[in-house]
Amino acid sequence: MCVLAIDQGTSATKALVVDPADGVLAACEVPLDPGPVHLPGGGVEQDPGALLASVLDAGRRALDEAGRPRLAAVALANQGETVLAWDRRSGEPLTPAIVWQDRRAEPLCAELAEAREWVARRTGLVLDPYFSAPKMAWLRRHLTTEGVVTTTDSWLLHRLTAGAAYVTDAATASRSLLLDLDAVAWDAELAGLFGLAEEETPRIVACDEVVGTTDAFGAQVPVAGLVVDQQAALLAQGCHAPGTAKCTYGTGAFLLANTGGRALRSAQGLTASVAWRAGGATPYCVDGQVYTAASAVGWLTQLGLVGSAAELDAIASEDGEVMFVPGLAGLAAPWWRPEATAAFTGMTLATRREHLVGAVLRGIAAQVAELAELVGAEVGAPLTRLRVDGGLTRSRALMQAQADLLQAPVDVYASPHATALGAAALARLALEPGLGLAAAVGERPDGARYEPRWPAERAAGHRARWRAAVNATLEHSS
Repeated sequence: MCVLAIDQGTSATKALVVDPADGVLAACEVPLDPGPVHLPGGGVEQDPGALLASVLDAGRRALDEAGRPRLAAVALANQGETVLAWDRRSGEPLTPAIVWQDRRAEPLCAELAEAREWVARRTGLVLDPYFSAPKMAWLRRHLTTEGVVTTTDSWLLHRLTAGAAYVTDAATASRSLLLDLDAVAWDAELAGLFGLAEEETPRIVACDEVVGTTDAFGAQVPVAGLVVDQQAALLAQGCHAPGTAKCTYGTGAFLLANTGGRALRSAQGLTASVAWRAGGATPYCVDGQVYTAASAVGWLTQLGLVGSAAELDAIASEDGEVMFVPGLAGLAAPWWRPEATAAFTGMTLATRREHLVGAVLRGIAAQVAELAELVGAEVGAPLTRLRVDGGLTRSRALMQAQADLLQAPVDVYASPHATALGAAALARLALEPGLGLAAAVGERPDGARYEPRWPAERAAGHRARWRAAVNATLEHSS
């Protein structure tokens, strides 16, 4: 049963041809061309045409590489909170895609500040431009009132199914600020709060539901296995039991922990979402975000401090005197300070590029360690290990820093395709409902394991100095 699993991301689209017996038959990654555009005032936009073209190109290339096997289904994982307006009749986009990193809805969130606690209770999320609804409302105020406004998955699925599907999955919907988290249903009061009461919302579907068919990649095949990217990776990592956690190091770094059938309301500044809806069950997860991980490495590349991510380990210094606060696009959990900026501290005339590069990696790892500590408090037990995936896990320096600062083992997922493999498992479950979730996912491919080398005292001291740097940066930003 071959599945074409597509992972449509912020800077590129991956496509895998997956067979349960033979594993990954082919993989193709197509960078977005043009890529995300960063604008003054915190704007981040994408060309919707580039999103669709990358999906089609990556999928067709992967199938060609695999020898055009007979497909059973096409699965799609998506960015989560990126939105656009589009015409339902023609399928044509009416606006750029407003990326999850976009901060231009901050004034709108400030207007609604009195509703912050009510919104958190209803949705499990924080009232912040990171999530979909503020960006949708900003788009309606500033770009167009025409068409429908949705997350990118709904538009891509509409195009792939020749207009037949107008849907979004339960996990993606739970990242919108428009969903009653406990009921897993659109909430009219929330829509009214954001001025979106008249919008035509897509139908919420299960992640293992067949939503239509597509001939975009050859013969007509079912479309199933719809899920937001981070939850797809949580599934693929085998985090099916409450208290198990993973972190994905992509454009940003995202730490998620399964909380079972209980939708938490975090007291720690974390957010809660649907993990997936599949097999008749709806587990939840709690998560924290680092907005800039690979994008911070990209920034180092632009500055000429490294030639590429492949050079990180050769350059990064283990000297921990210089601190870096990774606020290049604001700070998310647990601070939720979109106006925060990045900062280096502890520099002297002896500071060299290797110290700055090492500080950036440790800054990312320190924020993930903070999130892991908060997640442990929420689930009622410290995390005893962290499962990790994503492109930056290839950096030994980053992974060792993560183990040192977390003071727990870090287990790398051997495949670089966790998100797509999670979507593929859900598509397989849609076609064989009796298979069961664990069987659909299969065995987790184990990669490298990093054990802490730093003593606990050194890790605690480093994290204390890093928190002091964060506090100083936030004080300067206020």
